[in-house]
Amino acid sequence: MSAAAPSSEPASRRTELLAIAAGLFSQKGFRNTTVRDIADAAGILSGSLYHHFDSKESMVDEVLRTFQDELFGQYDDILLGDADPRTKLERAVEVSFAAIDRHPHEVAIFQNEASYLGAFERFGYLAERNAQSRAVWLTLLHDGVREGALRADLDVELTYRFIRDTVWVAVGWYRPGGKLTHDVIARQYLAILLDGIATSPAAPPAPTKGR
Repeated sequence: MSAAAPSSEPASRRTELLAIAAGLFSQKGFRNTTVRDIADAAGILSGSLYHHFDSKESMVDEVLRTFQDELFGQYDDILLGDADPRTKLERAVEVSFAAIDRHPHEVAIFQNEASYLGAFERFGYLAERNAQSRAVWLTLLHDGVREGALRADLDVELTYRFIRDTVWVAVGWYRPGGKLTHDVIARQYLAILLDGIATSPAAPPAPTKGR
């Protein structure tokens, strides 16, 4: 865990330092980012950074925990809500793309560094979050099949993997503030996921004429 902040330290300064660190971790990689890099970007001496955090591990820990607590809190609200299964699934997709929009650095860090960080005991919760994420999506999909909102022959495990591997990869190309907003992307994604992209069933091939 991160070192406790002195009571006189403005919360905004701590938040600022974490945002700077998150940006560097996502751009350069956690292992390639030094405490000096973070301090230089913040305009302070390396030693001064240790007044706020005891290590860069504490910084990335706080960055990931804060982000994931927020995200999974939203997932829990969806699961516990009264909406129908399709609406819940749509909402989970929308929340995920919104997370990429609001927290691109945090998402990139998790995507790129979870395997490395997960090898250390203090980051064991990352594997637990992966398992929790899987449970969220499988619950939504199974509920959709059971209630008739999704096809009865749906391969739920395969669909979960498709969603997992196509939603979060968007952090690599999505640009917050760009032409395509996260809401637009989420709607397009849901249209492809739930309604497909073909206008009608494929017609059988025309018979081949004899030569």
